[in-house]
Amino acid sequence: MPESTSKSSATALWRSLNRKDRLFLIAGPCVIEEEALCLQIARRMKAVCAKLGVTYIFKASFDKANRSSGASFRGPGLEEGLAILGRIRKQVGVPVLTDVHTEEQCIAAARVVDVLQIPAFLCRQTDLIRTAVQTGAIVNIKKGQFLAPKDMAQVVRKAREAVPAGRARVMVTERGTTFGYNNLVADMRSLPILGTLGAPVVFDATHSVQLPGAGGDSSGGQREFAPVLARCAMVAGADGLFVETHPNPDKALSDGPNMIPLAELPKHLAQWVALRQLVRK
Repeated sequence: MPESTSKSSATALWRSLNRKDRLFLIAGPCVIEEEALCLQIARRMKAVCAKLGVTYIFKASFDKANRSSGASFRGPGLEEGLAILGRIRKQVGVPVLTDVHTEEQCIAAARVVDVLQIPAFLCRQTDLIRTAVQTGAIVNIKKGQFLAPKDMAQVVRKAREAVPAGRARVMVTERGTTFGYNNLVADMRSLPILGTLGAPVVFDATHSVQLPGAGGDSSGGQREFAPVLARCAMVAGADGLFVETHPNPDKALSDGPNMIPLAELPKHLAQWVALRQLVRK
């Protein structure tokens, strides 16, 4: 259990993520660029989500370990990054999610944040998954671009087997599947298949429109299609959405081409909520 998270608040968040009558949104910048920017996004999205009745989780990475180029910006690192995330959590009053890449990072991050995220490329790393779940934090596991949705059954099983029965708090995220070179495809059949695993299902709208490595020394993206895919995911049965956002995506230090501009996100979110309510009546 994260030291800064009470048992009751962690349980309340997990219950909210499992509510079928309420959408949850994981949103924030790809990477921590500066604290002020993160605070701006967190405060804006908290207000928007509260108005729309959406459970909000702020997300940002302290380290982008998977980058096309070794010269790409990776973030402030573990110590400084977790300090920033801790202040955002306290000052804004929202749950926080961040990526982890090693067992040591799991233990350190779980003392600060509410949700640990296993990146797609690491979704089969058994020790990483087991350690993340054993911290007591909620764990969001992204489906690898190289996996069929049914293959996530083994991933979820190993997570659940790492702790006593009923104590694993695991979500699964669809983020597109490799489709030839420098392209991904989001297969909406994946969402009901993942839904059979008994875990909250998240759709990552912005990474699903990423064009991996298409920029040569960076990945490209088609952000105009992210809202479209999110609408499809609401109809297909996703419980939550994952969206990266930035006030000026063209100047973002990571994943800018597939980010939704912060100013546009509220109108899209309102539409996603309405669609979800319509199909779940």
